Amino acid sequence: QDILFPYVADNLQNYLETHFDDDGCLCDIESLRQLAKQDEESKVIGATRISNTDADKDVIIQDVVANVKWQMSLNRKTTALKQLQGHIWKEAYKLGEIKGELFSDVVPVLHQLKEMGMKLYIYSSGSIESQKLLFSHIPEGNIIDVAHRRRSPREYQTIILHIGIEIKLTPRPK
Repeated sequence: QDILFPYVADNLQNYLETHFDDDGCLCDIESLRQLAKQDEESKVIGATRISNTDADKDVIIQDVVANVKWQMSLNRKTTALKQLQGHIWKEAYKLGEIKGELFSDVVPVLHQLKEMGMKLYIYSSGSIESQKLLFSHIPEGNIIDVAHRRRSPREYQTIILHIGIEIKLTPRPK
């Protein structure tokens, strides 16, 4: 939260200018445009629109920047926003502009537990892709293979039963 989200806010415009013509970026912009249209139709207070595809590139970029910063200021977790953020983070990790951060004792303990035959699981409200980026770009190297990958909802149920907690499932807001 102290690194990734500010990174998006600070680098959003440059990312859009650099990748504007890429298919992935155009898809992200279109998803944000459709969401902005829905927000406008639903009369969401403060919603900012994104110009149509026939508008000037600089105008569209400014609209997207305004919309994304507005969504981030509200801590929205929309699919369209998360998709663009994920693409920006992926680029930043690839360029070495950001690194995953763990407490200094975490990596040695993870390795020790794995050597003891324990299966390790990572549970996060973040996307699987964002967790992969985080754990594959830490100063100690890629540690994705240390944790057991989630494969099915049944694995979560097994974990929950094993640790003896009760959960209530609720739909994730869009």
